[in-house]
Amino acid sequence: MSDPVLKEADSLENSARIQVNPPVFFISAGLILLFAIMGAVFAAPAAVIFSRVQAFIVADFGWFYVAAVTGFLVFVVYLMFSAHGDVKLGPDESEPDYSYISWFAMLFSAGMGIGLVFFGVAEPIQHYAAPPIGEGGTFEAARQAMVLTFLHWGLHAWAIYIVVGLALAYFSFRRGLPLALRSPLYPLIGRRIYGPIGHAVDIFAVIGTMFGVATSLGLGVLQVNAGFDYLFGIPVSVNTQLLLIAAITAIATMSVFLGLDRGVKRLSELNIILAVTLLCFVMFVGPTIFLLDAYLQNIGAYLDSLVQRTFRLYAYEPNPWLGDWTLFYWGWWIAWSPFVGMFIARISRGRTIREFISGVLLVPVLFSFLWMTVFGNTAIALDMNGVAPIAETALTNLPVALFETLAALPLTTVTSFIATLLVITFFVTSADSGALVMDTITSGAAENPPVWQRIFWAVCAGAIAGVLLLAGGLQALQTAAIASALPFAVIMIFICFGLLRALQMEKEGSTIDFSSAETAATDPVLSWQQRLASLIQHFSADQIASFIDTTARPAVEAVAGQMRQSGFSPEITEGADRLDLRIPHGERGEFYYTIRSRSFLSPSFRWLERPRPTDGEQRHFRAMAHSSEGDQPHDVSGFTQDQIINDLLNRYARFRHARRLT
Repeated sequence: MSDPVLKEADSLENSARIQVNPPVFFISAGLILLFAIMGAVFAAPAAVIFSRVQAFIVADFGWFYVAAVTGFLVFVVYLMFSAHGDVKLGPDESEPDYSYISWFAMLFSAGMGIGLVFFGVAEPIQHYAAPPIGEGGTFEAARQAMVLTFLHWGLHAWAIYIVVGLALAYFSFRRGLPLALRSPLYPLIGRRIYGPIGHAVDIFAVIGTMFGVATSLGLGVLQVNAGFDYLFGIPVSVNTQLLLIAAITAIATMSVFLGLDRGVKRLSELNIILAVTLLCFVMFVGPTIFLLDAYLQNIGAYLDSLVQRTFRLYAYEPNPWLGDWTLFYWGWWIAWSPFVGMFIARISRGRTIREFISGVLLVPVLFSFLWMTVFGNTAIALDMNGVAPIAETALTNLPVALFETLAALPLTTVTSFIATLLVITFFVTSADSGALVMDTITSGAAENPPVWQRIFWAVCAGAIAGVLLLAGGLQALQTAAIASALPFAVIMIFICFGLLRALQMEKEGSTIDFSSAETAATDPVLSWQQRLASLIQHFSADQIASFIDTTARPAVEAVAGQMRQSGFSPEITEGADRLDLRIPHGERGEFYYTIRSRSFLSPSFRWLERPRPTDGEQRHFRAMAHSSEGDQPHDVSGFTQDQIINDLLNRYARFRHARRLT
């Protein structure tokens, strides 16, 4: 009998018009479009509302943001040093998809964006000119400016991304659940992640991502407008910014249409080249030795004051600085976490939890600190030495501060053009990549949704950025980031509990219960001869390869053929030493069953022997099976075809029950 859920998924896959998870897509799109229309029609009242919302959140929920973000950092540090750190993000025998160099390079690119270009000069010089407490323009203000900047771009930011990315990678690659924000809640609410609660989680993730992306795009347009004014005399105005949003969104739409390889990939490569070029130029043309000294000293000062700065809410010195800066950043990072988290999860399969956390905390943070030191300390040094009034400019026109800094260095026109081009390319890649993530969430992680859906989300991001600029400029962008992140911050707390619960269950030797009494999988019944042979017989690589080819493959093909007759679409892939069966189920995820040859060191029964060189190791081989249902690899060497079929179907029964397909 065919599966109605799969039939619905297949009909969507075959449709060129739409492929979505209806509750998530239509509710998210409806709320976002309603916000865009109301903000455009009632821009002035919206500005007043934004101001009041930000004041309310800062006054009543500032403590919550600080406590939550601090908790995320403590949580990931605990996981890194605990016994859970040895757990792999995938089956125990899985290997990383990327080498360390490639992985670090992609983490490096994940740490870059419009925010670094916009705030590289603007934030340090702003804190230097107008610190939250004390007199501006002093040596002490300069030191504290870099500490405050590092606080906002350091460990806390990437701990937020790690929580989401680690949970997605663990539950998808190790537990076989869909790569979706709802999956980490499975240990807490079970199969209800596929119902209204799961839909609500995805909706909040889409809305948070939308406003996080829109905030970045709004900041980018402010920077591009300042650059065009400096280079070409184009006036800084809301109308100019709206035209720029429309033009750059059109470029982003073209990038979406071209696809990942020809669009985002090439633009990302261009981003890295431009960013590194600009960074190296400022470092070596500016006060190089001072910048290198400052880089190390800034890191030390940041670590020295980390605890104090983390918990400082200015309860005894109330001022708007906390909401304008720290809470804005915490909200912005939380809103961005589904996007960045999904990216770093996708590239981290096969890593251990310890590798994942240490790598994500190390590479992007150190690069961000280097960027902020080079641009921020250069601007502060130029201002303190009287070369350029950059601090005065930052107080009146924040986006222009970068160009004031570049104007004090050689090749001003060239570097200003590169900076403007860099922001534009970041704008395009942010809109495109953000659209990809929102489309992934709203389509139920479909493999090939129609391109118009990504175009829709890219256009929406540009529209929301335009509405926010109309309704209050920078303050509206800050409010959008802070407010949209509030519900998702609560969800992230539950994600932490879900991940910790799953890891504790794994440590105790149990797994997430995907089965019930009616559908519980049982091991195939083996004869005593088979059990004894499995214990004492050693197989060569050729024998296991022959077993996979002559016994396992016909068994898997028999199951796949029967399923095709019932309307399913199983896929079988073969490698030199493995056999994979994958059965897609639309938004419910994908079941896979793998049999691969795995080598083991042959035991020796001599009382004492010298260590053998690795080249001369005696090894034997086994056929190890593993499925998407979180079970550990198990030995199927010597199974008959019927026993392999029963083993496969037992695992598949768990999958169907867990996703309410039975």
